[in-house]
Amino acid sequence: MQKLLSFLLVVCMAFASFTNIHAQSTPEVPPPEAGTTSTETKETSTILDANSMAADAYKLDKLSDSPGINAESAVVMDARSGEVLYSREGKTKRYPASITKVMTALLAVENCSLDETVEYTSEVVNSIEPGSSTAGIGVGSKISMEDTLYALMLFSANEAGAAIAHHISGSDEEFAKLMTKRAKELGCKGTQFKNPHGLPDEEHYTTAYDMALIVRQAMMYDSFRTIAGTVYYTIENDTLPAPIELYNHAKIMQSGSEFYYKYVEGAKTGFTQAAHNTLVSYAKKGDVELVCVVLKEKPTADGVMGAHHSYLDTKALYEWAFGRVKTIKPLKNYDLEAALGEDSSTDSELADQIAYLHCSYDKGYSLLVPKDFDESSVSMTFRKEQDEKTGRFGYIDIKDGKKTISSVTVSYDPSVAVSDGKDSGKSDDLKSANVDDKRLTPGKILRFFIRLVLAIALILVIMRIITGIIHNKQKKKRRSAQRRKNSRRRR
Repeated sequence: MQKLLSFLLVVCMAFASFTNIHAQSTPEVPPPEAGTTSTETKETSTILDANSMAADAYKLDKLSDSPGINAESAVVMDARSGEVLYSREGKTKRYPASITKVMTALLAVENCSLDETVEYTSEVVNSIEPGSSTAGIGVGSKISMEDTLYALMLFSANEAGAAIAHHISGSDEEFAKLMTKRAKELGCKGTQFKNPHGLPDEEHYTTAYDMALIVRQAMMYDSFRTIAGTVYYTIENDTLPAPIELYNHAKIMQSGSEFYYKYVEGAKTGFTQAAHNTLVSYAKKGDVELVCVVLKEKPTADGVMGAHHSYLDTKALYEWAFGRVKTIKPLKNYDLEAALGEDSSTDSELADQIAYLHCSYDKGYSLLVPKDFDESSVSMTFRKEQDEKTGRFGYIDIKDGKKTISSVTVSYDPSVAVSDGKDSGKSDDLKSANVDDKRLTPGKILRFFIRLVLAIALILVIMRIITGIIHNKQKKKRRSAQRRKNSRRRR
């Protein structure tokens, strides 16, 4: 009996020791930081620099000699930073007409896949005013979201806008609420949408500045750029009676037109009697990419149509802006580690930390400045401002003299810092520092004693069970012996 109990005790102690050793040799994987989420998006940004802070454009408000234009409202905006280079009544509310469809397209690429099937029900097709712009997509047609967007952006098909609205939100009204909500998220303060296509409604309005913000956001998506930059396209589908040939209504993109401007890469036109002619576009020349919006282009007494003025004004504004700005890349040849090592006023450990954590930053970062800006006045300084949740180590401040004109994020990858096996021998405040798996910690000691107590408790339970079994067997033996003894007496 004693030998059996001794054996069980040894087994339980060995189990406790094994589990403790295993726990020490297997490093724990920390849970994700509280509040972080993983968001899957349809497409990634191709323009906006997520690593930069505000003040990306410098001294652009001092540009002069802007051209005289016919449009009652206009804005020219830097596509990357959102800085306004030119504004004429940029925040005055106007009717947008069909440039509304840029917001409809933006919501489509943000909420749908291009291969999704869009149905053209009688409710969708019959909701369009007779005589308004249409690609002739009939009731019962089922075409892809991609083809629907081509019809929307190139041919300004109102039924395509309604089909997208019903596909995403179930109705024009609900989709218009989503449009307005998204506009506010982008910083639009003078915009309210009432439908997905821009047909007349007194409560459907925007501003030149707000439309530039919307276009700038849409430009983040490659699919939008591809569609808005296409001149000719054919929709072929089994549910259509015949292929539909589409061409881009924006003459500023048609190479054979007198209004063609070769630097424009995407455009959307609009017209209603109330809005007059409207036009949004974006153009790229060298490293400079701009957005231009013109609203309320009326015909003039000399017989020039409003549509023609929209192209002439847009081209004039682009030519003026491109002629007065340039981009510089102050970090192209900048070496942060070397700069910190050469700066005697900098903590010597800072450069070591940056190297150890494999810090990175955008060496191709570009800054829009006036053409006559003196690049030799630019200098850089590092500012440590760590955020472990986002992996930010700090900022490189870009300065013109003593004035900070922009800041670029310096990031690190905590997972690389943990797994690369290096040990700098220095302590810092980073959670990503290497972990010594063999060292004793209060947590490991606590886990060992918890396992030991559980093992002892298990032994006591087993001993109690075995003792009870033995006691019962002995009791049965005594009863059996007593019965035999009584039997012999009766004989």
